[in-house]
Amino acid sequence: MPLNRDALALDTSPRAAAVARRWVASVCRDLGREDLVHSAELGVSELVTNAILHGKEPVDVRVRGTAAHPRIEVFDASHCPPTLPLARPAEWANSNHGLETYGRGLTLVALTATTWGTTIEESGKVVWFEPAGDIADEPVLGVFEDLKPVPGAPLPGSRPIRFEALDARLFHSMLTHYSNLRRELRLLSISHTVDYPVTHELSPHFLHFQGQFSPRSLRDSIRVTQEAHARGDDEIDVVLEASPLSADVFRDFLDTLDVADQFCTSQQLLSLARTPEQKALMAWMFEEFLRQTSGHPPTPCPHSRRARAQLTSHG
Repeated sequence: MPLNRDALALDTSPRAAAVARRWVASVCRDLGREDLVHSAELGVSELVTNAILHGKEPVDVRVRGTAAHPRIEVFDASHCPPTLPLARPAEWANSNHGLETYGRGLTLVALTATTWGTTIEESGKVVWFEPAGDIADEPVLGVFEDLKPVPGAPLPGSRPIRFEALDARLFHSMLTHYSNLRRELRLLSISHTVDYPVTHELSPHFLHFQGQFSPRSLRDSIRVTQEAHARGDDEIDVVLEASPLSADVFRDFLDTLDVADQFCTSQQLLSLARTPEQKALMAWMFEEFLRQTSGHPPTPCPHSRRARAQLTSHG
């Protein structure tokens, strides 16, 4: 089983950076990567400080990638890209303690990483880096991506597909897993194609799949799910606009996720494969998509209160 740690949620107190430093140091040691502890602590201190000063709550830290190439990610809810690093100031080279202080911005991260970057997604911003064994003399160039959905023309025959009485927590976990896995495969394909060639094959399937939905309906479903999760609601209804012509794409994507699950396990990624519950929910949603695009009305998710109530009333 891959070593997996839940994200470390941080408050906005002055001690947040110190908490993050201790946590990533512990993860590196658990991975047998004592050689990365110093760079990991320096880099995460800067990213957490930047997220608290310039980002939006919630802020959390996670470690993903693999034991050979661990990646530290700091998330916050802001969509504003971070300030790009400048060249290393000359006075840093003349100071024995210059790298031990805060306020250096992303330049410090770029000096402590083998690769790093930032991704702007619908839910917020992720700034990530792979810690290096030694502090570099010059900053490493970052990878900057904006993956927020953009307006586009609806696919032919698009119609609302209503998924009723979804388990709110399970659906939220499924969306989170999908987003994390999509980023995981993409970043490994960018930085380590030679080591993990399958990621180069899998990553495009995620973009193709997401292109089957209206960006507006994606945003609405994410918003509804986040609001329900925050309220603690047990069940929610989600509406997505999709085309019947997307059936083959959906079916292929489920096969892609099966391959990704095998990759998570066989390559010892620091993220887990889908749970049986997540697999079952995805399979039901696909069958419900086929039913509704064939003209049938929505049915509530199996085992939900609404489904049980309908069985009782019909019985």
